[in-house]
Amino acid sequence: MGSFSSTAAARLATKLAFFTAGFAMASCAPLIPFIKQKVGADESQFGLLLLCLGLGSIIAMPLTGLMAARRGPRPMVLLGGFGVIIFLPMLTVAETPFILAAALFIFGASLGTIDVAMNLHGVAVENREKRSLMSSFHAQFSIGGLCGAGLMTLLLSIGVPLTMTAIIGATVTLVAIIPTISRLLYVSAARKQPIKLPYGIVLLLGLLAAIMFLVEGAILDWGALLIIDRQLLATENAGVGYILFSAAMVVARLTGDQIVRAWGELRVLIVGAIITILGISTLLLANLPLAALAGFVLIGLGAGNLVPIFFSAAGRQKVMPASLAIASVTTTGYAGVLVGPAIIGFVADSTSLSIAFGWLALLVAVVPFTAYLVARS
Repeated sequence: MGSFSSTAAARLATKLAFFTAGFAMASCAPLIPFIKQKVGADESQFGLLLLCLGLGSIIAMPLTGLMAARRGPRPMVLLGGFGVIIFLPMLTVAETPFILAAALFIFGASLGTIDVAMNLHGVAVENREKRSLMSSFHAQFSIGGLCGAGLMTLLLSIGVPLTMTAIIGATVTLVAIIPTISRLLYVSAARKQPIKLPYGIVLLLGLLAAIMFLVEGAILDWGALLIIDRQLLATENAGVGYILFSAAMVVARLTGDQIVRAWGELRVLIVGAIITILGISTLLLANLPLAALAGFVLIGLGAGNLVPIFFSAAGRQKVMPASLAIASVTTTGYAGVLVGPAIIGFVADSTSLSIAFGWLALLVAVVPFTAYLVARS
């Protein structure tokens, strides 16, 4: 009974860590226009400042893998969690570009730290319970994102001052992270691990994660523009597509563990990729608004459980230590989020946005062709 209660507590702690990461990341987005105005940066300057956030994450992720290999994921979850709590309000009080760059870098590093560590902890909980749990963990990240963006937008819309809005967001994050302190697993440290570049199945998992993160980034950054360009929805209603995509992804992930247990990873990967491709195709071929919105829903349902499977596979493969493998997959996937939307913009500028999304469908087609390698890892 004691073993079950300890794993149940660890399961709750993992869900709260994922919620924390999703909430903190999404809380930042509604603040961005106000922060930009406060430091007086133009678009090109602010674009460079935002790169500091991504740079902080990408530097922190492999370092977190190394530290977690030596100390376990628990201290890194807490370090990342308290980092975002402290530096979310700091973003709103920065008055010069230099101070904002430093705050964005540390905030990004904190997000990168908790991202790798929570996935490592999730794999440790999966191993103890000997069942699929990663989809439900990632569902909490998506739910946290919806709550964070929604709460910050609401507070700003009713006139709550910028810094107070950020403090409220940080307080919610604190309330979520505190219960994890006594519930996170104390995973025994492994021997010191040398820095290694991903190879073998880990490299494949990283590339697949990058593809699926690229799809998510494309829907976030370009989905609304696509349906506006195709004159399917008015500008003020175009954001509905991303809301439906996000809601569908939450539903897919909340039911994903049961589906993986019933069908197995191989089938879920193949069917999920096919549904994602079908959703992109529907979005591109739709002549009616409802059909286009159905495309967003299909993409969310299909893509929702693919990334959690990639992380589970990274945690159990034997080519590299789990901590380094998960750090590699996270870093590569995050690079897809950072670089992908820019690549889509370049392709769209050279051809069209519809053709750029068509290339996305071709990339997703890699998933079913490599599903056997992932499932047997």
